[in-house]
Amino acid sequence: MIIDHATIVTPCGHSACKGDAMSRLTTIKDGCVIVRDGLIEYVGPRADAQDLMAEYKKDKSDISFIDAEGRALLPGFVDSHTHLIFGGFRPDEFEWRLKGDTYMSIMQRGGGIQSTVNATRATSEDELVNRAQWFLDRMSSMGVTTVEAKSGYGLDAETEEKMLRAIRRLADKDGQPIRIVSTFLGAHAVPKEYAGHTDEYVDLIIKEMLPRFREMADCCDIFCEKNVFEIEESRRLLKAAKDMGYKLKLHADEIVQLGGAELAAELGALSADHLLHVSDAGVEAMAKAGVVATLLPLTAFTLKEPYAPARKFIDAGAAVALATDLNPGSCFSGSIPLSIALACIYMKMSIEETITALTLNGAAAIGRADEIGSIEKGKRADFVMLNTDNINILPYYVGMNCVKTTIFGGRVVCENP
Repeated sequence: MIIDHATIVTPCGHSACKGDAMSRLTTIKDGCVIVRDGLIEYVGPRADAQDLMAEYKKDKSDISFIDAEGRALLPGFVDSHTHLIFGGFRPDEFEWRLKGDTYMSIMQRGGGIQSTVNATRATSEDELVNRAQWFLDRMSSMGVTTVEAKSGYGLDAETEEKMLRAIRRLADKDGQPIRIVSTFLGAHAVPKEYAGHTDEYVDLIIKEMLPRFREMADCCDIFCEKNVFEIEESRRLLKAAKDMGYKLKLHADEIVQLGGAELAAELGALSADHLLHVSDAGVEAMAKAGVVATLLPLTAFTLKEPYAPARKFIDAGAAVALATDLNPGSCFSGSIPLSIALACIYMKMSIEETITALTLNGAAAIGRADEIGSIEKGKRADFVMLNTDNINILPYYVGMNCVKTTIFGGRVVCENP
């Protein structure tokens, strides 16, 4: 594949960009990208690529050629926090929240995660796969080329395995337009069978589930929250997961300030996510430890909560990623366009910082910054082409999709009108 006459806009590097570096994008006008076998072979000015293009065209009879006509070409977006696999829907809870119920009060009356657990246990693996594929196709149309998918709506070994099998089937599907990274979230909530016996459930995860699922999941996550899995329970489970070779992620400081950010720093997690109520000490600890702060503006928007302090993280020298948190309860949306607008308008992130957060830093939040997240030689050929040369259109089109073409692994997977 050759992409010619592009305005290339990309962060650079093989690890997360931190602090001020998040705003430093490389821009190449009248640029060219040459892709061979799904990897980037050349990126730079088209004027410097004439000999290589001629050689490539000679070697390739079936070459794919795209004239970008000056449009902006970005790295493919990375949605690094989703609950993509689930059974059932919860629109009644949305109505309850409109009437004033809180996230925790809904859980206490039998809704929330347990409601989806009941539905997921009753849903077939095939149905889970088919439903998730619909979301993946929508994500691809918005420029997502890599997505993280969590289990966590089983809360028993059999259903958690069913969810992880569904994720693997989707990842291995021929023609799949998105790369899928799997995360085990057995500690998403304490199941009703273990109500009042959280330590016993943590023991079950450590002794039975973690060893059983090690080859099925890249990462291990936990909902570290007051009255769910508190700090000591989270530390014990995550240490065991780390010893088994899992990469670590945390739902941290979403509902109250508990110290999840500090725990993520202590354990060297890839990311701590949500962070609506993070402490100043937690911000500093994550910045020092290099833990990515994955912020989820759609969830704050849906729950009418204060947004996570993106500026505080960036000004402290931390790395910030953005993700959608697509799930059936607190955020039934995978909208990249709305996420971008909220980050810029309400979280005071610049468009350059937002692009970095959705590309290279999102890749770092799932341990993949060495292979995706920027347009650089040797990385995978995942791109988003906008319908304009102006990246400022991304937040300006509030909630509207301005992606023209999504390219995954050097092939066009979505072409929008």
